[in-house]
Amino acid sequence: MADANRPVTLAAIAGAHGVRGEVRLKLFGEGAEALRAFSVFDAGGRKLTLKSVRPANQGAVASFAEVADRSAAEALRGTVLTIPRSALPPLAAGEYYHHDLIGLPCVSTDGAAIGHVAAVENFGAGDILEIEKPSEPGKAPKRFMVPMTAQAVPAWDADGVTIDAAFVE
Repeated sequence: MADANRPVTLAAIAGAHGVRGEVRLKLFGEGAEALRAFSVFDAGGRKLTLKSVRPANQGAVASFAEVADRSAAEALRGTVLTIPRSALPPLAAGEYYHHDLIGLPCVSTDGAAIGHVAAVENFGAGDILEIEKPSEPGKAPKRFMVPMTAQAVPAWDADGVTIDAAFVE
């Protein structure tokens, strides 16, 4: 399992909403409902206690016990809301958190080291791993994408990701 104390970012405060201290949130998880599972967030070194959250245009609107008015809400613009990795629900077999895959080293099924997971994207048809190859001197590192399917990614664990050699660019 990943480092239990590693912070996981669930949302960022985009600005104030109204005059009562509510904030607009940009969400990085599965929606406003997912935030309700957590009561306290780390917000740049201070704790924020969630009072309410509701879906809104491309994000959510939330209120926190510690934020009483618009100026306090506006002062939090750009603040990320995190929780410790240990607070996330346990996973079933075959499930993963994107957060746990990012940074893992990748090897192909023929044993060659091919880089690391730079990002996990989802454009609507399933997760896609973005793999960054080691950079050559004086050149920007190259990246390629691999679908997160059993055929393309036959194995992964906390130590790394195995990618079928046929999918390596």
